[in-house]
Amino acid sequence: MNRARLRKEMERLTAQANFSLRKDVARLLQRAYVREKNKRAKNALGWIIENARIARKDTIALCQDTGLPVVFIEIGKGADISFALIKAIEDGIENGYRKNYLRPSLVDPLVRKEPGYRGVVSHIQVNQNIRGIKVSLLPKGFGSENKTTLRMFNPTVSLAAIEDFIVDSVKKAGPESCPPFVVGIGIGGTSDHALLLAKKALLAPLDRSAKDRVLKNMETRLLRKINALGLGPMGLGGLCTALAVKINTAPTHIAGLPVGVNISCHALRSATVEIG
Repeated sequence: MNRARLRKEMERLTAQANFSLRKDVARLLQRAYVREKNKRAKNALGWIIENARIARKDTIALCQDTGLPVVFIEIGKGADISFALIKAIEDGIENGYRKNYLRPSLVDPLVRKEPGYRGVVSHIQVNQNIRGIKVSLLPKGFGSENKTTLRMFNPTVSLAAIEDFIVDSVKKAGPESCPPFVVGIGIGGTSDHALLLAKKALLAPLDRSAKDRVLKNMETRLLRKINALGLGPMGLGGLCTALAVKINTAPTHIAGLPVGVNISCHALRSATVEIG
């Protein structure tokens, strides 16, 4: 695979993720605007929708917090994975931030000196259902990332108790995380894997129901309960505290049941490309 071409593709993907709101998010925001009866909440949704229109039209960032770039790299059939390939992806994303004048936000966690661009977080996995590679970029803002929660439940816990924990996590996130939210949930695996599942859930199409009946019903219940909180767009009340709830699961140990919650603000930014 041509590394120069791959770097250019990553630069394009970086611009797309930061300048253009995902179509599924835009559709759900528009539906929420039509349904909303609270005047202040409707105004807030209108501002959010207009902000996305201007960002796309003028190719400027959807939000001043252009996030920490998280990249999911899926290796399919016939792909030649190497250190050089991963470096080309990460360098392309870094170049995309620089060339598009996106805010440098990355610092040493302890020294915290001048912010820069280096520090892409990469996750690599095998996917036998694709050819070549699939790269998904999720620039994660920290107004919502800071509200991430994890709880290690006993395996005897009730489904109701799990749902109460998730709803309470969203309630505690509050208006400073810029609702309406998209709520990603990971259930199973180990503690770290549950949180990764939750973050990856944010990449799923938001206006498609889960194929699994149990997950579909759980997502529907949780969305109803979260919206009943009445937090609403930007904390101004109203019907829409969350646009969607998406759940990923994985096998876990018989002695545990990890549950992770990862929230995105209304500017859920991601973009995906497949390269054969």
